[in-house]
Amino acid sequence: MITAIREVRRAKGMTLDDVARACVPPTTAQTIGRLETGTRTVSVGWLNRIAAALGVTAGDLVKLPDRAELPVAAQLDATGATAPRRPATVMPPTPAPELVAVTVTGGVGDYRAGDEIWCERLAPDDFARALNRDVLVPRPGGRFLFGRLLNREGGKLHLLPLGPGARQQVVADAPWVARAVRLVREL
Repeated sequence: MITAIREVRRAKGMTLDDVARACVPPTTAQTIGRLETGTRTVSVGWLNRIAAALGVTAGDLVKLPDRAELPVAAQLDATGATAPRRPATVMPPTPAPELVAVTVTGGVGDYRAGDEIWCERLAPDDFARALNRDVLVPRPGGRFLFGRLLNREGGKLHLLPLGPGARQQVVADAPWVARAVRLVREL
């Protein structure tokens, strides 16, 4: 099995040691390195552990012949664009069952008209994973609230809607929230 563990790890800015410590249970950087290079066989169990440590799905770590990859032509930082030291690829985002989308029809906050915000649905037990992130929260009557999740007290969520002068809102007993995880923007 050919994996993209190294590419995803590097794209996330994590070291072998970072991934090893984020695994549950923790492992060694040497083990992660062997799994990346194929020196050690990657089992489904290892794939799931590493995917969780990287915050991606196991499918994102497997290179399939029919899955499109984009070659990295340059790397950009404050000093400008430079050629990568080694050949690298990135994989386009793929939909997953827990994802929902928000389409932006008019600019607000950091978002522009035409943006797509991909959001991961979270159950109430996982709401803490969305603190200080933009979230979509369902409201009664088919309405929604989108804003920054500032705090969670018991069953109440404190959100700051986007835009200047917005006032904090409190939502009680939300059945789920959807945490913004990817911005798709056409330039």
